[in-house]
Amino acid sequence: MHEYSIVMSLMEQCEALALEHKATRIEQVELKIGVLSGVEPALLYQAFETFKLDSVCHEAKLIINIQALVLQCNQCQQQSQVDERTIICPVCRSNHTKVIDGEDMMLMQLVMDT
Repeated sequence: MHEYSIVMSLMEQCEALALEHKATRIEQVELKIGVLSGVEPALLYQAFETFKLDSVCHEAKLIINIQALVLQCNQCQQQSQVDERTIICPVCRSNHTKVIDGEDMMLMQLVMDT
């Protein structure tokens, strides 16, 4: 389950940011997870709840925002947002598309107590 290694890296990043900003604890961690990121949100949440106990995030709330897939069609030149895992343009049904957003996982915000 690679969500464990992702959360361990996230905890390291949170610890470093808390130290940099002289925070005593982190109250909230907000992530953006794309539908094509390969990360399973439920498993990530479970791993976060387990690993946060021994970190500066021990009382933190995890907020996960799911980023829909954004496609740019090379056929009809339309940009579309789709909620499913597909590279087919919903406008013209072409598969000649480019993924604009929805493939990554990003730390969007930390709420820290300083």
